[in-house]
Amino acid sequence: MTGRPKNELLEKLSTHDFELLAPHLQSVDLAANHILHHAGDSIAVVHFPCGPTFVSLAVPVEDDREVESLLVGREGVIGLSAGRGPSLAYARIVVKVGGTALRLPLRALEQAQQRSASLQDSFARYAACQLAQLLQTAACNAAHSIEQRAAKWIIAAQEHIGGDEIPFTHEQLAGMLGVSRSYASRVIQMLKARRILATRRCAILILDGPALAASACACNHAVRKHFGEVLGAR
Repeated sequence: MTGRPKNELLEKLSTHDFELLAPHLQSVDLAANHILHHAGDSIAVVHFPCGPTFVSLAVPVEDDREVESLLVGREGVIGLSAGRGPSLAYARIVVKVGGTALRLPLRALEQAQQRSASLQDSFARYAACQLAQLLQTAACNAAHSIEQRAAKWIIAAQEHIGGDEIPFTHEQLAGMLGVSRSYASRVIQMLKARRILATRRCAILILDGPALAASACACNHAVRKHFGEVLGAR
């Protein structure tokens, strides 16, 4: 690979650091709902979502349920190891919106980091940002209403996709909120009654972005601000 892909983390790398990775990057097409890893799987590759592609991390809880804890799109990477060598996935990693991603063997990334302190620093700073995002999600789940969190997740998806039609079903949104499908449907109906959202088959359409933002908590803004301070403007 010679050109820069539409992934912001890779775009921010110096020419030297990107060239260390480029020979090992493989472009792959990911379909929506494709599972990259189940919880407990060994992770030996990382994925860089490109363009509108994004994936989610769903953490298993009791009663065979899962709760979405993180969305990752073109701003970052999925599968980073806390140490060296393959790690175990703690969450189920599933593609929410399909498209292109770049696959990189974890071993190739580690070898490149050994050759470049700046590359190692870039990925360490991104890992710290991802931890901050997880901490913000935990705080959000404890402090904010279901409606605020629903609006937050929809806005986050909109930012990843770059459009107003979000390919979420009621069931998918319920999983992101950790509530029943009927509860998620009631929240959507409330937002539809206020003409903030509309629904289509297997999709949510944003009609009034400012009103949706006013209904959301400030967690997305806090995360974006932190990413900008640590990694540079997104």
